[in-house]
Amino acid sequence: MDIASFRALLGPSGQALLSEAAGLDVSEDGLLATASRLRGRHDPALVAAALTQVRLRERARAKFGDDAVRMYFTQAGLEQSTRGSVASHRARRFADRLPGARVLELGCGIGADLIARARAGLAGDGVELDPLTAEVARANLASLGLDGLASVRVGDATKEDPCGFGAVFADPGRRTARGRVFDPRSYEPPLDVVLEKGGQVPAACVKVAPGIPHEAVPDGAEAEWVSVGGDVKEAALWLGELAGDVGRRATLLSSDTDPDVWTLTPQGLDDPDVRAWGRYLYEPDGAVIRAHLVGEVAELVGGGLADPHIAYVTSDELRPTPFASAYEIEDVLQFSVKRLRAELRRRGVGVLTVKKRGSAVDVDRLRRDLGFGGRRPSRSTSRGTAAELTLVLTRVGRDPVALLTQPVR
Repeated sequence: MDIASFRALLGPSGQALLSEAAGLDVSEDGLLATASRLRGRHDPALVAAALTQVRLRERARAKFGDDAVRMYFTQAGLEQSTRGSVASHRARRFADRLPGARVLELGCGIGADLIARARAGLAGDGVELDPLTAEVARANLASLGLDGLASVRVGDATKEDPCGFGAVFADPGRRTARGRVFDPRSYEPPLDVVLEKGGQVPAACVKVAPGIPHEAVPDGAEAEWVSVGGDVKEAALWLGELAGDVGRRATLLSSDTDPDVWTLTPQGLDDPDVRAWGRYLYEPDGAVIRAHLVGEVAELVGGGLADPHIAYVTSDELRPTPFASAYEIEDVLQFSVKRLRAELRRRGVGVLTVKKRGSAVDVDRLRRDLGFGGRRPSRSTSRGTAAELTLVLTRVGRDPVALLTQPVR
């Protein structure tokens, strides 16, 4: 899709075509026939643009909910955009700490963060290097009725002067034609460049990859890792007036729609105790692990670690916490495929979930070796119902261990 086709899509005939295409079969099986039918009455380039938007909007529902049907996307823009719930969470901090501030966004993409901050009442200017993506961001602001609060222009983030703005938000590119970029020095623009821009204004926030090394977090910044529904989605560095004094935090959003929000920060604890397996296993949320706050979870549940280098917490107490999933340990076995296969058969296990941490075992191969590869066996217990089990593979020191557990609902 080029700019000319996209602009045509925003016109009356393009909008009519887009509405028509939304009601047709755009699945892999039906796409070719739908495209052929529409090309008989419309410009082929416009048809391609409309069908692309319909398909991208369907995919975008996972990130943007009901807004997706009113928004516009490029494939790369959708993949790299902030999901709506996370952008709204971040916008609340801007609004709470910098009411009335105008924010310069470097690398605004399709405008997800601009939209969230505008809805929180903050005006902003977005800068985007790619002309088509900038055009899409402008269309999104207009479609959602926010173009009076925020604007987008084509520009090079490295050449922007942030002086005069109340804050900077930066979302450097972390994906190239070769795939994801993990080294902050290889971001586009590099992390040190956007941090320098952020240092020129009273406050700043930089979106970074969840795997950012802790040593790459600058002094005085607050690093926040965010998960949604148990999956780590991203991290951000808060600077200046937007930074707290905690250094790092894990934030959990329960869902994308009207989420509950929980935050865990360092409590100045010593290293967690190392102890034998207790009655319960706690698996900390990924954001907690990324933020190096496993010790805080151990304190919350009255437990410790079976191995000091592996983020599994064990305790004899069941203490509900949003920061970890709990499993009741039924048995602890030295790892052996033969012994596991016999034990699963004895228990009549029909549904097996396998988790691992600190284990080099190939899970897919193990499932096959245990008789669960590529299918859900329908073995039955004496009561006639298939037993379920969660198998946790880990180690204590150099000894591989298999935990037979049940999730605590």
